[in-house]
Amino acid sequence: MAGPGLWAAIAAVLVVVIDTVVRRAHGWAREASLGAARRARLPPGDMGWPVVGAMWAFLRAFKSGNPDSFIGSFIRRFGRGGMYRAFMFNCPTILVATPDACKRVLMDDDSFGEGWPKATVELIGRKSFLTSSPEEHRRLRKLTAAPINGFDALSTYLGFIERTVAEALRRWSEAGEIEFLTELRRVTFKIIVQIFLTEADYTTMRALETSYTDLNNGIRAMAINLPGFTFHKAFKARKKLVSVLQGALNERRVATAKGIPKSNMDMMDRLIEAEDEHGRRLDDEEIIDIMVVYLNAGHESSAHISMWATMFLLENPDIFAKAKAEQEEIFGTFHQHRRGLA
Repeated sequence: MAGPGLWAAIAAVLVVVIDTVVRRAHGWAREASLGAARRARLPPGDMGWPVVGAMWAFLRAFKSGNPDSFIGSFIRRFGRGGMYRAFMFNCPTILVATPDACKRVLMDDDSFGEGWPKATVELIGRKSFLTSSPEEHRRLRKLTAAPINGFDALSTYLGFIERTVAEALRRWSEAGEIEFLTELRRVTFKIIVQIFLTEADYTTMRALETSYTDLNNGIRAMAINLPGFTFHKAFKARKKLVSVLQGALNERRVATAKGIPKSNMDMMDRLIEAEDEHGRRLDDEEIIDIMVVYLNAGHESSAHISMWATMFLLENPDIFAKAKAEQEEIFGTFHQHRRGLA
């Protein structure tokens, strides 16, 4: 009678065999339609298991704090060719990992188009800047340039930004030790919410912040909309965000229809009123998707940029001294005429 050791060895062999067979079958199924000539030009790699592919390794590497380990695993297995085939975000994928290859891909717009994983499209919005056609992208940029980046718009919230940042700096100095990225997220998100939704109260802002945390966790996840999966939770968070923003839009439109005057114009009001040269305005879905993108930038992008800028300045005191001197010069010149950001 076979002992436990033998059964363990048999089980291990079966696992290896099954894993190899499934991986090869998946790769063959994905590559069969290419034809022999195109298959011969494919870079080395591994398509992995169906649905999953290389996603578990990808997400594990990025959550570990060592994202380079993902590409490192391909280099160890397939050499330093710089291009590898894989299966990610439920699509056959070519990974490009050398400067020359990246330059070719990024600069050859005729051969390579921009695309986004299904999870990103579903969560950010089908009418956002990320997913629109080139023509529609230009239209959206043109329509939103003045409401968001114009001088009149910028001048209305500089004072609020200054007060918010100054208050946060005082609070951090009194607290002693803080979790820097978390605090930066709160400050930048508070600013962006105030800019877009002036009338949002503290409860609404915290609800939006929680929803954005869940939303961002799902942007790089596999688009599996089943309970227990990250994308499912993120998709529910997007529905909450859309509900809040749609409610605010409805209130603004009702107030406008009734002729109720508004004392302070925020970004949502400006987006509602924006129109192109043909008199065409943004519809509700476009406004909501634009706001989802910008609010997300306030929650993630601005906070991460501020964190890394601070870290690099602290690591390079000579650059920090030059940057500080430059800002003090600008500050002094600006304050000869009027008060602004301190």
